[in-house]
Amino acid sequence: MLDFLISPAYAQAGAAPNPLMQFLPLVLLVILFYFMLIRPQMKRTREHRDMLGSLAKGDEVVTSGGLAGKVANIGEAYVTVEIAENVVIKVQKSAISSVLPKGSLKAL
Repeated sequence: MLDFLISPAYAQAGAAPNPLMQFLPLVLLVILFYFMLIRPQMKRTREHRDMLGSLAKGDEVVTSGGLAGKVANIGEAYVTVEIAENVVIKVQKSAISSVLPKGSLKAL
């Protein structure tokens, strides 16, 4: 009835776009997230695990809570840290955030 109002170009169905081109932005986002977020986090985790594995008695460390001290004893899951003379605390190994260079505690 109103066929004369619709132009033939709009009435025809267009060709379907390539499905690969529809998913290309999603694939690019996944690749971007991998290189910008996931890979650097994995590297930091590996470095922290290696640092905890090389921890030795006498190392000067800083905990994630900000306490600085010298490692007195190393257990399987806990580390005993001497934060002052005759003041010893136990912290989880994962709470050690960094190892200081030797002699750093005397400078504090």
